[in-house]
Amino acid sequence: MMQLATLDGLVPDALRPQSRKIVLEDLEFQCDIGFHAFEIGNPQRLHVTVEVWVDAQSFPDTDSIEEAWDYDRLRTGILELVAGRRFNLQESVAHQIYAMIAARRGVTAVRVNTRKPDIYPDCAAVGVELASFSAF
Repeated sequence: MMQLATLDGLVPDALRPQSRKIVLEDLEFQCDIGFHAFEIGNPQRLHVTVEVWVDAQSFPDTDSIEEAWDYDRLRTGILELVAGRRFNLQESVAHQIYAMIAARRGVTAVRVNTRKPDIYPDCAAVGVELASFSAF
């Protein structure tokens, strides 16, 4: 196990990390989603971004694979969750992903954002977001 270089005594307490976040940004996949007749059975592109804040014990302070938060598990978990399923609403997809992540050890906050990029020709995407904290 390789220890990361530390600057003990050089970094002021006020500058020590107060939060630790892992991000999976714009994961794109096909999803059978939508409640309009033309959407049912016609998978659409869906983009998902998740931000996961974890406690200090769950964030590695060494360069050890065993301590790492597994990005593959996060990505694969989302893809397995939606595979072969049909959703009427993005809100439902977001809730399912949110619950899967929030249940993991060490998670202190979560934000899940879903977007359908192919809905309107005059905007980049339409979507929903869930967060474990208030934006206000």
